[in-house]
Amino acid sequence: MIYWEDLEVGRDEVFGSVEVSRDEVIEFAQRYDPQPFHLSDEAAAKTHFGRIAASGWHTCAMAMSVIARHVVKTEQAGLGSPGVDELRWLKPVYPGDTLTISGTIIEKTPSRSKPRIGSFRTRTRVTNHDGADVLTFTSIVLMRRRPSEAAAES
Repeated sequence: MIYWEDLEVGRDEVFGSVEVSRDEVIEFAQRYDPQPFHLSDEAAAKTHFGRIAASGWHTCAMAMSVIARHVVKTEQAGLGSPGVDELRWLKPVYPGDTLTISGTIIEKTPSRSKPRIGSFRTRTRVTNHDGADVLTFTSIVLMRRRPSEAAAES
């Protein structure tokens, strides 16, 4: 199990990659973001996208899927997140793109009121197959502390 104490500020980690499929772009848009440029090549051609593009929220969901699978696979003692800061969609994401999700731990803080919990902030980057940033955000994550060390501070 990876606990809060195991995290190092400055550590970079690649969480994994995901390929963007046309069917999923359209399915997500139909359900959650039914703007024409997410649903139709003809409509998208009339915009700055030039062709069908994934919803920014779909890009966030794909990134979250990769991150969550990584957390489960590496057995992190995560407790969820109270939110994200500085979310930016920087470039369109298109069907056929391969997105890579990575993060750098920029801060970690023990909880003052709950000694068994700590939090950390990660600067998350989603890049396309050309290495260009398409999405960035700072995530705030809650994590269990190592039981023996948390008990010592109680």
